[in-house]
Amino acid sequence: MKEELLEKVKELIERRMQTSYEAMDAAKNSANEEGKSSAGDKYETARAMGQLDREMNGRMYEQARQERLSLDKIDTETLFTKVAFGALVETTMGYFFISIGAGIIELNAIKFMVISQEAPIGQVIFGKSVKDSFEFRGKTHKILSIN
Repeated sequence: MKEELLEKVKELIERRMQTSYEAMDAAKNSANEEGKSSAGDKYETARAMGQLDREMNGRMYEQARQERLSLDKIDTETLFTKVAFGALVETTMGYFFISIGAGIIELNAIKFMVISQEAPIGQVIFGKSVKDSFEFRGKTHKILSIN
């Protein structure tokens, strides 16, 4: 199941990368197509806005690319005794896949929270073992399994 979940997360990141790349390309083309006008500063303003859009989408693309590289480091055959990067964790609170912050992914009618270790819940459970308890938002939960 972890292999399937990892593939779904990779597909999500690939879509993010594609979307960011297309938006970056569209911003570049838009800025280049803007012609000089009699309004004077309109041309320079449009080019500057296009440049800002291109830079923003470039940063989003690079972030997604870095996340994809992180996902490539996960070995689905690794056995974990503690919650760590790449672990699939079942708790009384639900399932967590410690990798990148990607939100909820449903697989085989099970909802998995795909989180980074920097996420609030990730920080709380990171390093814990099976049967360890943890407190989150005023409630006590337990780690049931780590794969």
